Amino acid sequence: MAMDLGDLAAFVSVAEAGGFREGARASGTSASGLSEAVRRLETRLGVRLFNRTTRSVAPTEAGARLLERLTPALGEVEAALDVVNGFRDRPAGTLRLNVPISAARLVLPRIVPPFLAAYPDIRLDVVAEDSFVDVLAAGCDAGIRYDERLEQDMIAVPIGPRQQRFATAAAPAYLDRHGRPQHPSELLDHACIGGRFASGATIAWEFERDGEVVRVNPSGPLIVRVGAATDLAVDAAVAGVGIITLFEDWLQPHLDSGALEPVLEPWWQLFPGPFLYYPGRRYLPAPLRAFIDFIGRPHRSR
Repeated sequence: MAMDLGDLAAFVSVAEAGGFREGARASGTSASGLSEAVRRLETRLGVRLFNRTTRSVAPTEAGARLLERLTPALGEVEAALDVVNGFRDRPAGTLRLNVPISAARLVLPRIVPPFLAAYPDIRLDVVAEDSFVDVLAAGCDAGIRYDERLEQDMIAVPIGPRQQRFATAAAPAYLDRHGRPQHPSELLDHACIGGRFASGATIAWEFERDGEVVRVNPSGPLIVRVGAATDLAVDAAVAGVGIITLFEDWLQPHLDSGALEPVLEPWWQLFPGPFLYYPGRRYLPAPLRAFIDFIGRPHRSR
């Protein structure tokens, strides 16, 4: 029974995304086009592949079985086609990356423009979020994460600065009113701007000096979702709401301008920089292979 690969790919897009609109966004096509492709596929197979309601789209048992067998098969087709892509003078195609918002803000701006200039036939699709996701299930080729959040059985290569620091700071006016803490434990007496993960867990602040590690659970008038609302937290700190702890590079412009003043700088904690991680496939997509080679050049690691 001959099948259209485009219709099969449309089915996979809808199933993995959980809906026609979501699948259209992920695949860069239209929802109506995906709907028509799935309808053709169901007609040709003679079975219903999705249970559809006004609120949800979910695979039927037949659809789930088809998805289970079809996903790796289509992956092999893509890999086979990409082998041919390797014979081109210049790599081409789409590279999809799943990255934390901090990496999109602090790491990629130094890499993306020169990479795209070097590889004009590559289209970069960046999904920035701080939820811990399976990059393959999310339809991405690779992701960026810090060491403690790397998925198992993945290949990881360094990307961006190899050391970073968390900086603690506050507006000079706030510190003039409330005093300047000399030890991390004194933060318990201050208004602190806290962060919360997507899971709902609040973030403890960790400091280190001469081998002494101090962990503080701050409290204060404002808690923000990590990543999505970080700029709100920074603006609040600049306005004098309280003390903030964040990536040093994120706060650096405000430290340089004097809008924020360093707090407890001898206690600022160093941590390793992020990694690009991807599955250990035999055949890497040409755009991903080009990106790995590009960030591996010595002048890109700083």
